[in-house]
Amino acid sequence: MAEGAVGGRRHASAHAETIQLMQKHQSSGSGSSVLSPTVPTDIGETSQRHRIIEAMIESCAEKTYAATTITDIVSRARISRTTFYKRFGDKRSCFAATVDFCLAELQGAAREAYSPADAPPEAVRQATVAILAQMAARPAMAQLLTGDAVSVDPGVVVRYRKILIPALEGLWENAGLPASSYIDPGLAFSRAQLLVFNQTAAGHSDDLLVLLPDIVYLAVAPFGGHEEALAQARLARSANGKPAARR
Repeated sequence: MAEGAVGGRRHASAHAETIQLMQKHQSSGSGSSVLSPTVPTDIGETSQRHRIIEAMIESCAEKTYAATTITDIVSRARISRTTFYKRFGDKRSCFAATVDFCLAELQGAAREAYSPADAPPEAVRQATVAILAQMAARPAMAQLLTGDAVSVDPGVVVRYRKILIPALEGLWENAGLPASSYIDPGLAFSRAQLLVFNQTAAGHSDDLLVLLPDIVYLAVAPFGGHEEALAQARLARSANGKPAARR
């Protein structure tokens, strides 16, 4: 009898401790539980924003920016219109953020493609490979940057130049080499842009690497000169295993 009473008290005590632990957990700062997990606000917002941007990229590739509607975007992103307007003021601001995202993706790929120890021409070739490979892997992104972005805001081409040309020049300056201008960087950029645009407009975004030798030549030549540019273009052609398009 006494043993039963002691056992009952022990069971009651253990039950009380369990309840206290559960209450303590439920009242903790996170306010989450196994049954009702809480996702931090910043993670949820980032995920929604990313899905919206990806939806914009895909919709523009399929329908063009002009034909894309908010309904298209929220449907692809699997969100409500209210959520869209919490993240972006309108379609145009969403598109601008999408262009920013795409450019950041390409810049990140370029930075990771080479080492600070690489000579400038080598670094340019490696970065060019990374950029074209990224665009080829994501044809919708290539279409947006070369097509819709320019149609919506022609001034974006100037922005591309302001990102690319100083970055190329900086490679030579950071290596302690004179950044002599052998050919006009602006003209080289325009030629490279036209090659990429034509390839993309023809529906061959996934095969942009065929342009690799030409783009490498145009990227190296302004600050490295013809001979160095030609050498890097040959290395690019050999590595890619595809003939270059005619210049």
